Amino acid sequence: MNKIKNLADLKKLQSEVQSKIKLREKGDSPEQLVQIKVSMATCGIASGAKETMNFLIEELDHQGIDAVVTQTGCMGYCYAEPTIELTIPGQLPVVYGFVSKHKAQEIIEKHIKLNELVDGIIPVAYSTIDNK
Repeated sequence: MNKIKNLADLKKLQSEVQSKIKLREKGDSPEQLVQIKVSMATCGIASGAKETMNFLIEELDHQGIDAVVTQTGCMGYCYAEPTIELTIPGQLPVVYGFVSKHKAQEIIEKHIKLNELVDGIIPVAYSTIDNK
């Protein structure tokens, strides 16, 4: 983080932070936005979920993609951490495992932008987070 030397630096930092918070907390109509839930239980955090979540927030913001990125507890796929549940409006959720920064970038470029599934999907033998 750069040192804040004047009011302009402080305002720039404020704008950046507010942008990131807005990306995570858009809650008025989340069903109309891309939703990404990052599993942040102990196993997920130990496997790099925090870095994955931070990357998703920054990259979606950088690319101007309207999305809600939130954290959730254990999804039960400890062997495949970090895991995310991706929901695109009007579609069923998809759970991805082993989501590194590189895999997250691929998910953004292919699944979110082009509606193409990416390798690493955990089979549909699960309940969505909202149905547990």
